[in-house]
Amino acid sequence: MLQKERDCDHRQVSHERMNFVNSNRRARRIACLIFALLHLQLPGAKTVAVAQELIVAAPQNSAPPQTQTSGFRLERLPLAGGAELLTVFGSLDGLARGKEAKDPDVPLVSILRDTLGDATTENDRLRYVWMHTYTRPTIGQRAASAVPFLYTRVANKKRAGKGAPPHLIDLAGTGREVWHRVFWNALHSIVLNPHSLTAKATTHAYRRNADDYRKAHVIRALAVLTLYQAESGTGSVFAPHELKEIQARLMLTQKTFGGLIDDLYLGRVYDKQNSQWLDTRGHNWELLRQRAEAEGFYFEPLEMPGGNTTHALLWIARSDVDAGRAYDKRFLNLAKPYGDERLRRWRGYTETRYFDADNRRVTPGTEGARAVELIPLALYGLDHPKIPILLVDFRDNLNPKRREMSKRVLQDVARTTASFTNLDLPFILGRAVYDYVAERRGADINQPSRLRAYSQLKLLLALDASLDPALRDEVSRKLERVSMNPLENDLEAEARLAREQYAALVEHARRPSGGITDKLDRDRRAELTPLVHSRTEQVLLRAASVATFGLYRHREAVAPGEQFAPLDIARRLAHHRQFLREVARSSAAVEVQWDIAEVRRSLAFVGEHGARADGKTATAVGRIFAHTKDEETQRLCLSSLYRINNETAKNTLVRIYRDESADARWRNLSAEYLRKAARESQRISDGDARIIAAMSATEGQ
Repeated sequence: MLQKERDCDHRQVSHERMNFVNSNRRARRIACLIFALLHLQLPGAKTVAVAQELIVAAPQNSAPPQTQTSGFRLERLPLAGGAELLTVFGSLDGLARGKEAKDPDVPLVSILRDTLGDATTENDRLRYVWMHTYTRPTIGQRAASAVPFLYTRVANKKRAGKGAPPHLIDLAGTGREVWHRVFWNALHSIVLNPHSLTAKATTHAYRRNADDYRKAHVIRALAVLTLYQAESGTGSVFAPHELKEIQARLMLTQKTFGGLIDDLYLGRVYDKQNSQWLDTRGHNWELLRQRAEAEGFYFEPLEMPGGNTTHALLWIARSDVDAGRAYDKRFLNLAKPYGDERLRRWRGYTETRYFDADNRRVTPGTEGARAVELIPLALYGLDHPKIPILLVDFRDNLNPKRREMSKRVLQDVARTTASFTNLDLPFILGRAVYDYVAERRGADINQPSRLRAYSQLKLLLALDASLDPALRDEVSRKLERVSMNPLENDLEAEARLAREQYAALVEHARRPSGGITDKLDRDRRAELTPLVHSRTEQVLLRAASVATFGLYRHREAVAPGEQFAPLDIARRLAHHRQFLREVARSSAAVEVQWDIAEVRRSLAFVGEHGARADGKTATAVGRIFAHTKDEETQRLCLSSLYRINNETAKNTLVRIYRDESADARWRNLSAEYLRKAARESQRISDGDARIIAAMSATEGQ
């Protein structure tokens, strides 16, 4: 778990390291230094110029990884009604105590997959995601979370309760969640007590704490799924696109309109966000390492079980406390440790390590080894956009607490005492200026980044068995003191609640009535609505739902089992449409980049059920026709465009017919399909109808 730094004692190896750097790298680093001085305007840039270069692979290349197997496993529970509950268990070795040490596996994340009761994966649909540490708060926790300016955790929840646990996200209803949030935000800002300071302060505090509590567990669920994916590899029961979809949807929950993103772009969201995190970690890893080296500290990165370095520890040798050397706290945000009386009288956790004459860490008993007693100084998160973010100060608990509270206090004062809202222009302008300056200065007060770093650290402490128990307990205690959310529970309580909530979920899923089976049936009947009603009717039904504050939601009345056939076709059509849209986005020839047999199969299915296909499908088919030279695929494209009954498909056929550079065979076949579509009274725009009429008249002459 703990990745050991190659030299560990960076105080004496800096000059030797630079001797081996080639001229190319020197030039890049000088450019980075100039950029830092002229643009970032960060004091102390002279000592961190090397770290301005993004060295993404640094955490992995600096020392041989010592990653421990996290012990993730997946349990597959079939449910009545054609669904299955997939649960990821994690071995919380870091929390194993007493009886739990014999069975440290804890249910972490559960996902409901609606399979419609068959073995075909094309009609599967992912529904609900549960993070079993995410629970309904107690009355006391809710009351505390509504107290303005109360920034501390109050108490743990004792029991999970017997009801079904709250789900974290509905993967099939992310759009509804967006509009629900927008509606309630507008209602709160405009209608609910706009002039009552007390009501505004309490509701704002509660909603902020509830949102942060959910975000923290979204981050942990995302981390668990990422670790499970890395460990399971190709042996996972999830299809690759399913895991990407789940993780991308979890990432997008932090975006205001993220739930409205088209499924086509989920893969791009997933890849872009992971690349951004990797770059940020690599940058901060090197930046923190060099600052530790410059100030005479010992740097030790901490790995998640999957191998990603998300946090790092800084140590100081007890013998160096009285060194009397100069100190610059820029980026480290720590009080000067040299000559500090707290370190001179330190009675907390220490660790003795051994180093050889070249300051490389060695095992005890090695010839020439010297013992060094290390005192922990601070723990940092590496996911902050600009600099490493201070999470734990072993000498001063209030230091990270003040940083955690800084921006939150300013926002709460603006929205309560100053009576500003998100709709007030002065508040918008003031917050924009403050955020811009803070970002340019690299201040570690970015609240989403801090929330992510703390959430990942709690998971790391639970999963890691290689950390010394005394150190882990010390970090856990300090972490709980920094916690600002009254809705949070500590690590031990979360492990217990996770087991209880999973048992409650399984019991709820196995109920013959009133459980998940009934909920799934209601969801399927709601899913039938767009297949039965026109767009106008759907708008009216949504308006009725909004007018009743969500109490009414239209669901089709069908006999049990009768909804499977239309849903099966609709879902399979959506699956093939998604695949064809991905194929259409490629710039290379279709037969070169994709399995042409799979492309033909999707085109054949679309052609068979073209009456239900939409304009996006028609656009994708038209692009595939233009990017392939395979005759069978081109023929299937034209056949599908003919069978898709909408104006987009017919307009695509018209363009192919009018393209003089196209093969005469395809132009003639397009003309034949257009005439047949006109005779069958398919949906054709007025302009295309005139072209078809003129084409028929010309050929008739």
